[in-house]
Amino acid sequence: MAFHTFIKDANGWQTLARKPLFLHQYLEVHQVTVASPSRPAGFEWTVCHRKAGVVVMAQTAEGGFVMIRQERVPVQRSLWEFPAGQIDEGGSHDWEAIAAAGLRELEEESGYHPGPGGDVVPMHLYFSSPGFTDEHCYQIWVRGVEPSPRGVHRDPNEEISEVRVFSAAEIQHMVLSGEICDANTLSCVARLWAGGALGKGSCARE
Repeated sequence: MAFHTFIKDANGWQTLARKPLFLHQYLEVHQVTVASPSRPAGFEWTVCHRKAGVVVMAQTAEGGFVMIRQERVPVQRSLWEFPAGQIDEGGSHDWEAIAAAGLRELEEESGYHPGPGGDVVPMHLYFSSPGFTDEHCYQIWVRGVEPSPRGVHRDPNEEISEVRVFSAAEIQHMVLSGEICDANTLSCVARLWAGGALGKGSCARE
């Protein structure tokens, strides 16, 4: 496994065998035999290893949040999402590297960047689908964003049709109506709401 180093055998977990089924620069699929705290004799599982990602909650000085409408090939739909992208380097990631990757993705996809007095608040990671993959996404909250004079400079493999700023009330309605339905954005909205950015409180990473 080349993508992550923070997942290690410990606390009753042990990798007993590993067989690669598919190897690619963006993901790997392995058949593994592991022992767990409740199943020490070992059992088989299919695991997809994928690069870590970063999701950006970009908020303007007026309180709106920047979202992009992007084509998603596997589900054949265009979705409203927070800007996001993969972190190219494998292994473990410090928050400086995570923030740098997030700000790069924000500007590339939306054309926004932190304005004067803007700041970047690091938040927690989450696992996108831990039943089959070790992919995890970090979240950063970028406050005080504004349009960048450099504009967008997107990956040619991506198709982003719109960039808009939505109010907190609009985002809540889009979640309730099902218009926002990707795990990245839903997880970010839940963390913003729980921490008070869509209400009261503080959602900064401790």
